[in-house]
Amino acid sequence: MISRFTAYLISAAMAVGQTATFDTDVFKSSTEQETQQVIKEQEFDYEAIKALMPPQPESNSPLVGYNDKKSWWFSRNTTKTPPSAQMDINISQYDAYYLGDVSRKVIYLTFDEGYENGCTSQILDTLKANDVPAAFFVTKSYIQSEPELVKRMVNEGHVVGNHSVTHPDLTTLTDEQIAQEINGCAEYFKEVTGQDMPPFFRPPEGVYSIRTLEKTQELGYKTIFWSFAYRDWVTDDQPGKEAAFNNIINYSHNGCIMLLHAVSESNTQALDSAIKELKAQGYTFESLYRLP
Repeated sequence: MISRFTAYLISAAMAVGQTATFDTDVFKSSTEQETQQVIKEQEFDYEAIKALMPPQPESNSPLVGYNDKKSWWFSRNTTKTPPSAQMDINISQYDAYYLGDVSRKVIYLTFDEGYENGCTSQILDTLKANDVPAAFFVTKSYIQSEPELVKRMVNEGHVVGNHSVTHPDLTTLTDEQIAQEINGCAEYFKEVTGQDMPPFFRPPEGVYSIRTLEKTQELGYKTIFWSFAYRDWVTDDQPGKEAAFNNIINYSHNGCIMLLHAVSESNTQALDSAIKELKAQGYTFESLYRLP
């Protein structure tokens, strides 16, 4: 009998339109971690990914302290190629991502949900109409205020990721408080949905340190940064549908982890046409479970 974890991987692949053609030997692995690694090796061209990945630090800079506060940044370009990003910390050793499979025209669509502004239902309608998976990073307060929307996200096959209980700067918290912020959100999610929260965490405001990345990893989560974002979260200063569309189209790239804020009316209005245009350009949309 295959494990629940392996079955979940197969169902996640099928949910995003991928054929689950895994060797039967995979299921004989002695641990779920080994199973995951074998499946990944079958699915991804790691040599191509490494060759196309922007330069990344191989180790942490000795100038960066264990809990020095950092804010995530990347260098946006107009060449539609994967952007470079911070060079102080080797984030990959902490299971942190800002890019996915850069060898393919694939986009990982993610939304941050700190509070509801009346847009999420329409966003979900658009995703369903276009058969596109996404990830929604939610706080505990969002789950409390919008339990039916969260259940709908789950029922329609989207990842609902962890965005903490109170949206704090984790670098100011103790290790115990960090655990309370992450576990508290996950526990309430399970209370509402009856399911374990997917193992993906987005640091509030993109603030992090070596310590917070390490503690997040110890709690069993992958940290999800981003390679696309723009100033879309100010609800009373929205750029408009056309500007949102142009931003999404002009700055998409292979392996893009796209951050959009679900409070944005502009994003909501542009999403359907942007998805259709990106598909016409040959892009596909995949779940965070499909990260290499």
